[in-house]
Amino acid sequence: MSLSPAEADRRFMALAIALGRRGLGRVWPNPAVGCVVVADGRILGRGWTADGGRPHAEPQALAQAGAAARGATAYVSLEPCAHHGQTPPCAGALVAAGVARVVTALEDPDPRVAGRGHDILRAAGVAVTTGVLSAEAEAAQRGFLTRIRQGRPMVTLKLATSFDGRIATATGESRWITGPEARHLVHGMRARHDAVLVGAGTARADDPLLTVRGLGSQRQPVRIVAAARLDLPRGRLLASLDQGPVWLLHGRAAPEAARAAWQQAGATLIEVPEGASDGLDPAAMLAALGARGLTRVFCEGGGRLAASLLQRGLVDEVTGFTAGLALGAAGRAALGPLDHPALADAPRFRLIETRVVGGDVLHHWVRDR
Repeated sequence: MSLSPAEADRRFMALAIALGRRGLGRVWPNPAVGCVVVADGRILGRGWTADGGRPHAEPQALAQAGAAARGATAYVSLEPCAHHGQTPPCAGALVAAGVARVVTALEDPDPRVAGRGHDILRAAGVAVTTGVLSAEAEAAQRGFLTRIRQGRPMVTLKLATSFDGRIATATGESRWITGPEARHLVHGMRARHDAVLVGAGTARADDPLLTVRGLGSQRQPVRIVAAARLDLPRGRLLASLDQGPVWLLHGRAAPEAARAAWQQAGATLIEVPEGASDGLDPAAMLAALGARGLTRVFCEGGGRLAASLLQRGLVDEVTGFTAGLALGAAGRAALGPLDHPALADAPRFRLIETRVVGGDVLHHWVRDR
């Protein structure tokens, strides 16, 4: 059964968005874009933003289509770029290829583009349709869009708890609350983010690697620790600097000896202001990460860091894993104190997914803006 033109637009845009998601965690500071070139209902070329952000999706799809792209329709999950950077603008590449029509999901809010890509296409006589599956594209591009619009990366908070909300026993034992299937899935989640963030307490207690493991050869996320005084163990993070970058967020009072030791080892140090509660200011932390191009940050605790991000309204998504055990009131809580005197003050999230993962339950929540 043949599709109507509107149905065909949605079908091929859904494919472009899905292709773009392949670049999540791999292309920052660029957006993860997908492109499909179609003629007479037949796919001629597909592309998505390559690792490191180059080449872009459109020239890859056009190269696959070759001369057949002339007169075809290109579906792009974000407005084609209009500026000369490391590569020529993709809007110009689409014009040069002779496509007759371009369908996009979103206008790019980057000031270097912001409608100019669409203008280039229209000026060349290319028919432009915008806003197809815009909500789906917004969700897929949430990290990039948050950085451009708010100057910070999107934050996903991951919590793995007992069903009474504890992350460890009273003695600090936490390995493992959730099962191997949940832990394997978390590695996949790390891979789809630009960076993994933990607080100093988690780094001291667990000495975590924060790498992606068990998924074959992977582009590793940036590993970030927020430690105002740089009072960190020089354990697995220090020993694994060759496996992926390590960034340390610290305050002005961090000792010079600690700074010098970590810098000499190869870590990147980022000084940020401290907040009112004797810790790093969470908004300033994220602004510093956004200024360095990060679009998607996966926060894995601890409780104090997670609470500070929630308190300031800086958590965009929550991924929770709930295990079938209880640890009681003496166990360590997943979150530190939150100053919410009334229920109406507490941050609210909307449930978008729940499923069983091994012996645990996954629940995924999104904060609406």
